[in-house]
Amino acid sequence: MTDRLYLRDADLRVFEATVVSVDDEMVELDRTAFYATSGGQPHDTGHLTWETGAASVVDVRSTGAQVLHRLAGPVPAVGTVVTGEVDDERRRHLMRTHTAMHVLCGVIWREWHRPVTGGNMEPLQARMDFELTELPPDFKDRVSELCNAELAADRPIEVSFLARDEAVLDSDLIRTKVNLIPESVTEIRVVDIVGLDRQADGGTHVSSTGQVGRIEVVKTESKGKGFKRVRVQVHDA
Repeated sequence: MTDRLYLRDADLRVFEATVVSVDDEMVELDRTAFYATSGGQPHDTGHLTWETGAASVVDVRSTGAQVLHRLAGPVPAVGTVVTGEVDDERRRHLMRTHTAMHVLCGVIWREWHRPVTGGNMEPLQARMDFELTELPPDFKDRVSELCNAELAADRPIEVSFLARDEAVLDSDLIRTKVNLIPESVTEIRVVDIVGLDRQADGGTHVSSTGQVGRIEVVKTESKGKGFKRVRVQVHDA
């Protein structure tokens, strides 16, 4: 099982690890700060270096409890001690974007009490789908205003962990229409934008809403009866 260091320290960028398996260009480490694509958040990039070589990390995937890193360049042998470095700009943009999505989710939940049915992001842009019927004419401007008020409030963001049995008793922790947490996960990570949004989540986030910048709702789309897609852009403050 790979120790996913980013779950407890999203600001960690440089770390040491040992190669535990190799399959073509895919390398498994005993621990990693590279985020693996999941939950709508894409993977980190960066590079690995070791005594006799270096390679770029171009993709990171989960297979059960393992995290596999696809390399462009030479591949270190099993047992090699490597230094990993996560690309800071990409990670920071994804942290801001993921936090913006939680702010949007929190605002929609507070104002309409409607769940998320899907979502995806790239650095500084994202879309979220909600179980919503009709949208008022001023929806884009109103939601942008409400989201940016939450950013200006600079709400702290806290991460904690709950036993699965305890977490399932709190129905508000699952804000998606379908519970996407695998049954094999016994410890649930909770991300809390204090006073706005608290839910189970495995992604990376900034430590306060003031670090996001500014949110703009750029487009809304109908995705079938009773479902709406909201596209957002994250800007510098």
